[in-house]
Order: sequence, then structure tokens, then C-alpha cells
Amino acid sequence: MCQLLGMNGNTPTDIVFSFTGFATRAVEHKDGFGIAFFEGPGVRCFVDHHSAASSPVAEMVRRYPIRSEHVIAHIRKATQGRVALQNTHPFVRELWGRYWVFAHNGDLKDFHPKLHAAFRPVGDTDSERAFCWLLQELAKNHASVPSVGDLTETLRELVAPVARHGSFNFLLSNGDALWAHCSTALHWLQRRHPFREARLQDQDLTVNFAELTTPQDRVAVVVTEPLTTDEPWAAFAPGELKVFQGGELLAA
Repeated sequence: MCQLLGMNGNTPTDIVFSFTGFATRAVEHKDGFGIAFFEGPGVRCFVDHHSAASSPVAEMVRRYPIRSEHVIAHIRKATQGRVALQNTHPFVRELWGRYWVFAHNGDLKDFHPKLHAAFRPVGDTDSERAFCWLLQELAKNHASVPSVGDLTETLRELVAPVARHGSFNFLLSNGDALWAHCSTALHWLQRRHPFREARLQDQDLTVNFAELTTPQDRVAVVVTEPLTTDEPWAAFAPGELKVFQGGELLAA
């Protein structure tokens, strides 16, 4: 299965530490990787259908000074769709005059929804079909950008019929909030003052966040499997949809 990484903060935050540990998992999940992060209303998206363990694009990302409030990254282990650039997550689309970014971990069997011209997949993955369908149905339910709370309620209704086709772990962001849905495996934590050291689980690397942050900083991190060995990661319950804004978990 694929691996997901999402970050939501109240201030532009460095993602290099988390991405370094995350990219190590590409040894097993070698069918492509991608990362998308918001800069204001704009999105930078880097994808490669080669492994993050050897991709020069991944090496560039490790050296790129990424600081963002909203980040979604994905490492692919293909289940549906060939290994190709157009099938590499995250996927990006526009709705209501803003970008939406989506990445999926799972396998949806016999999922072939009716899609109209506004949202059609470029590749041939179940993941991109699900993303297009979600945006299509959001557009049907809301004429313009609704509140985060209203979006969450609509997404909760839309997720259930998709999840019946298989595993539907996903991350979704519009640059305002981060939505995370768990079918089988997702974990999250919040980093806030007082900050402490953290050691990566997949690599011998430690960072002292107290040296890199201010007391006002907050960041929530969501990942398929915990990235660090010494932080209080919490598991999602199967079927759970969580939303994060400003580095905080919003009430259900």
C-alpha cells in the first residue's frame, strides 16, 4: 500500500525533516512519489513516477526550502493504474476559484462513477477517479465556497459510498484546512509549545524543534505510520474523518 504524509500549521513550517524520514519508505513503495504545498492561493507540486529513494526530483525537494501551512505528500505502491507520471499523487484540481490537492492510499474495487466534463481523470487510477467524483459532488452540493464545517459534513456523507468499494485512506486540502480520512491506517500528532526533540523512525536523524519555532507555533502532522519514535502519535479509528485548521484538530 501507499504512504501518506500531511501537515497543517498556523504558520509556514519547514517540512524537510518529516519528508526526509518519509522518503526513506520509498525503498518498499517505489512506484513514484509527489509533494504539493500551498503558498498563499498558489500550489507548488512536484511529482515523479520514479522512486523517491533515487529520484533527482526527490533530492531537489529535500534541498528546497519548503515552508508552508498546508502540505500533502505521497509515496506510491501501485495497485491500480500503470506506473506513469499521470498516475502519480498528489493530484491537483480547481474548484470555486481555488486549488484542491488530494492523495489516496488504498484500493477501490469496481469504482466507476459517472463524471461530467468539469472533473475527469487524466490517468487511470481509482484514486484520481475518486478525487474527481468528490469535487464533482461538492460542486453539486454547494454553489460557492462553504465554511469548513459545512464542507466537513458534506465530505462525511460523500466518503461512505466510496469507502464501500475498498480502502479509502486519503488527505485533502484547499489551502484553508486539511481533511484526513482513515479506512485502515492513519496516525496524527500535534506539535506545539513547549517543543522538544524528535528522532526519525526510519533514519538516524534528530531535530530539536524548540530551536526552530516560537511559542505561538502549532502544527498537526498526519501520516500512514508514525515517523518518529519518541512522540505521542495517535491512531485514527477506521471510518474516521478528521479536519485540521491552523495546526489544531477541529471538533467533530
